[in-house]
Amino acid sequence: MTEGQRTGRMTATRRSVLGFGTAVAAAPWLGKAGANAAGGWEELGAAELRRLMDEGRLNAERLTRFFLERIERIDPLVKAVIEVNPDALKEARRVDAGGRSRGPLHGMPVLVKDLVETADRMHTTAGSFALEGLRPARDATVAARLRAAGAVLLGKANLSEWAGGMSITHHAGWSARGGQTRNPYKLDRSPNESSSGSAAAVAAGLCVAAIGTETNGSIIDPSSANCVVGIKPTVGLVGRGGVIPGVPSQDSVGPIARTVRDAATVLGTLVGVDDRDPATQASRGHFHADYTRFLDPDGLRGARIGVPRTVYFGYDHHADEIAEQAIATLRKAGATVVDPADIPTAEKLEDLPTSVVVQAYEIKRGLNAYLAAAPGDHPRSLAELIAFNSAHADRELRYVQQDGLEAVQKLNYSEREYRDALATNHRLSQAEGIDAVLREHRLDALVMPTTGPPAKIDLIRGDSYGGGASTPAALAGYPAISVPAGFAFGLPVGLTFMGTAWSEPTLLRLAYAYERAGRVRRPPTYRRADIGF
Repeated sequence: MTEGQRTGRMTATRRSVLGFGTAVAAAPWLGKAGANAAGGWEELGAAELRRLMDEGRLNAERLTRFFLERIERIDPLVKAVIEVNPDALKEARRVDAGGRSRGPLHGMPVLVKDLVETADRMHTTAGSFALEGLRPARDATVAARLRAAGAVLLGKANLSEWAGGMSITHHAGWSARGGQTRNPYKLDRSPNESSSGSAAAVAAGLCVAAIGTETNGSIIDPSSANCVVGIKPTVGLVGRGGVIPGVPSQDSVGPIARTVRDAATVLGTLVGVDDRDPATQASRGHFHADYTRFLDPDGLRGARIGVPRTVYFGYDHHADEIAEQAIATLRKAGATVVDPADIPTAEKLEDLPTSVVVQAYEIKRGLNAYLAAAPGDHPRSLAELIAFNSAHADRELRYVQQDGLEAVQKLNYSEREYRDALATNHRLSQAEGIDAVLREHRLDALVMPTTGPPAKIDLIRGDSYGGGASTPAALAGYPAISVPAGFAFGLPVGLTFMGTAWSEPTLLRLAYAYERAGRVRRPPTYRRADIGF
């Protein structure tokens, strides 16, 4: 989902005013023993954990208990988990009792962002007290598919409230219900938004993998900030039935994991036609049950990769330096790097008035429909949600104002204005944008720094945001993958691979080969953040 805009200007920039993309005291340094005590499974991938299960050395209940204990011990520092599933151990025992493995995620504890409906005793709230108590009768499609694959739903991950759409000011990882998620690499640093808790939890080893959502940067940006892998799929590849909506023409649901292999494994579980999401009809013939078969350690050899420098470099010199090192790694691994290979419409995409029209129209329509239909006692419309927040300002508006929601409520566009705006967005981002540069230079993908090093958390004035790579893929509905690329003063920075529609197999091949060549990721140490730059 999209995020909040850094300033009050009504623009269509990455942090749009229409964005739907209590601070924990900095804790003492846990150190290696504190971070890695009690089992040592937190850095193992799904395949390694499955091997232990197949050998009889581990089961779903023991693994779930391990992660629940880590959450109890470590999450007070990070605040990535908004709610633990009270039936997680019961689910794990049920998985163990089922006998034969249902696949690579069988027995794997997974967190889902608190936009994903689950038909259990957990709430689905978008981080808001307004929806506290909302318990749908049916799992979201992605939750149902995870359960069918034998995954254990461990809990709900915190997020930027209403996926960043609450406020014009950027408050990454803050929700009234969940508090402030912190970056496990430096506890006073932002986890970025809006799938903040999903990425921070994966980085901190609180689950095997997590589910995030993105409208513009909300998977790849927090993945970059937390040194993990995030996949923002093509719109329509993963069903969004039962997920609180933002901007449906841009919304994606995707995996966040510590490795490309684990992210690919989860993606294969999530894809397919969803009877509650018409956009998934277009995915017929394009989705794959097993994306790990595309992973090739030599997958960069012979690839042609473009570097769009004009807009997506230059906003942060730390990110640029790390990206240059990554580009050198790509070349060394056998890729032909076309540099520069600029997206022809990149500057337009970052400041499109039509994007405001699309966001306002789709957010208002989608939220009003969702609130009207959702079960329980809660606001039934966007107007009632705004009134609820005002009436409970002591809890909801203590730090974050609701000027983002109010802007959406005030703006009114006709269906014709909306359709024309959406067509403009798609033309400039697809045929005249990403597809144009890929075709002109015969490229497999584009690469650029995902975003800069995470900023300091500032609940009073809001976090700073310098720039990022997410907008072209967001407006096009095309895929992007962020992979750890390096560190600036201990703060993670990711590299984004971006391509055309349904190009996930190609992007995964390239990202996996880069991950193997770069070997960047290291676990966090939860240091008190005492070094800035």
